[in-house]
Amino acid sequence: MTEKNENTVSEQPPGFFKRLRRKLNSGDSWLTYDLAKLAPGGKIDADVLEDLESRLVMADVGIDATEKIIAGLQQRLARHELKDVDTLTEGLRQSMIDILEPVQHNLVPDARAGPFVILMVGVNGAGKTTTIGKLARRFLDDGYSVMLAAGDTFRAAAVPQLEIWAERAEADIVRAQQGADPAAVAFDAVSAALARDTDVLLVDTAGRLHTKVNLMEELKKIRRSLGKQCPGAPHETLLVLDATTGQNALSQARQFHLATDVTALALTKLDGTAKGGIVFALRRELGIPIKLIGIGEGENDLQPFDGETFVEALLER
Repeated sequence: MTEKNENTVSEQPPGFFKRLRRKLNSGDSWLTYDLAKLAPGGKIDADVLEDLESRLVMADVGIDATEKIIAGLQQRLARHELKDVDTLTEGLRQSMIDILEPVQHNLVPDARAGPFVILMVGVNGAGKTTTIGKLARRFLDDGYSVMLAAGDTFRAAAVPQLEIWAERAEADIVRAQQGADPAAVAFDAVSAALARDTDVLLVDTAGRLHTKVNLMEELKKIRRSLGKQCPGAPHETLLVLDATTGQNALSQARQFHLATDVTALALTKLDGTAKGGIVFALRRELGIPIKLIGIGEGENDLQPFDGETFVEALLER
């Protein structure tokens, strides 16, 4: 196995969250847009919190998470702690951090007992293949050896696309003919990873609608195939979600979690939405760790998720 530099896994490049802040604060759908105007004269009362509640729901925060946030602010109001916009912002900040912090984890492979197998799942168009490529490059930069498994054998362009990312990242790849059994590809990939003493195996799967029972059953078969070759695999099942789909992303996460025991989330395309509230809905309803967020197509535009820094980006005025 290659020498790893685990300290670099959680680092963000300079300017990443500045760019995230600009994206999240763009447009008139931002939940704290012109927050000061919610409180004419600076007075915070029940009407202000009601208006804020509506903004949170419209920003995809979700009913459950919104109710928790507003309940906390109502308690502060009853204790006469919300005196102005600054104290309201601070109360909102703390309530949001309280929701996100329990699921803040970095994606750090543990390859001591063999390849660390990451099963990648998600619907078409969520950015799964791009995420695989970026992860491969990131792990290689951190000193891990990486292999990709082209388990999407249904879409004609899937294997060539993954081959391009493998070439860019200088990672090994295991592929099969179009129409081959994805579970067999997964089995062969684990065999190859074991033979080559590979640290990380990223297993691509076909993008599938979360409402299609037969396709979700296929994911279970792939999981079983991975476990036959490598006990405990997959060690991580990473669901890639498109942030621009809002509450539909939450529905996808529920169905995938039922079918394949999702252990972590990657939220992509935050550069395409001025909301960002879906992060709170996902955490509150599912409790699955959000480990990665993406704000662009560049290799450095996929980074570890940090709840407190994310909230700071949201509330920056």
